[in-house]
Amino acid sequence: MLLNVFASSCCVTALLFGGSAEAQARSVSPEDSSGFVLVKLYAPEIRQEIRYYSTYNFVGERIAGYEAPCAILTKEAARALKLVADGLAQKGYGLKIYDAYRPQKAVTHFVNWAKNLADTRMKRDFYPDIDKSKLLGPYIAPRSGHSRGSTVDVTLTDLKTGKDIDMGGTFDFFGARSHPDFKGTLTRAQLQNRRILRDAMERSGFKGIKTEWWHYTLKNEPYPNTYFTFPVSDLLFLPDKAKNKSAPEGADPAAPAAKPAP
Repeated sequence: MLLNVFASSCCVTALLFGGSAEAQARSVSPEDSSGFVLVKLYAPEIRQEIRYYSTYNFVGERIAGYEAPCAILTKEAARALKLVADGLAQKGYGLKIYDAYRPQKAVTHFVNWAKNLADTRMKRDFYPDIDKSKLLGPYIAPRSGHSRGSTVDVTLTDLKTGKDIDMGGTFDFFGARSHPDFKGTLTRAQLQNRRILRDAMERSGFKGIKTEWWHYTLKNEPYPNTYFTFPVSDLLFLPDKAKNKSAPEGADPAAPAAKPAP
């Protein structure tokens, strides 16, 4: 399995990204973005549709901390995600990111929104069958694995057409339909598409969860105890910034930004 290859190549990964695996696992400042990379610089073939920069999300407004529509991940997670994309491309599939690193400020925004029971403007699209008072706890928590930088929300696309593959449910839908193995009214093809995504992610070292078909976390995440606070901003990684010197080998600082899907 690629997972074994990924684990056995940790020394190579350390050389690519700087420092040993042990050093990467140490506690760092939540404001330190030096261990991260812009996905569009490292894997420009992966499409992006950063929902929390837009108003089309379960809150209905741009989320605090999202200063640009860009996906940011730890260098280790970006490398593993590129392996996923390369493998899927051989089968005619592409990857699209809905969300990656999420600052703690954004998580707090979610919690405050959940406490405001009067704001239900996006209920029809994202939680039609659940009372908003039931979201805090089961669905929305004061901390998120996304803030550790190695969790990503993704879907499949068709490489030829660029269109999204039918996954039998929309991103961030609160309900049983979002469970990866939900039977219900899903077709055989929709379930198969979810399995294709899951198998590809797992082969490259990611693990999913039982409640969201789009959500995956790198098993060997480098910062398992740190919840970062720096904003989602490409300004932190521009070529003229000193921090960009730590970008992984193969990243092209001059690569054009991937155009987000409408």
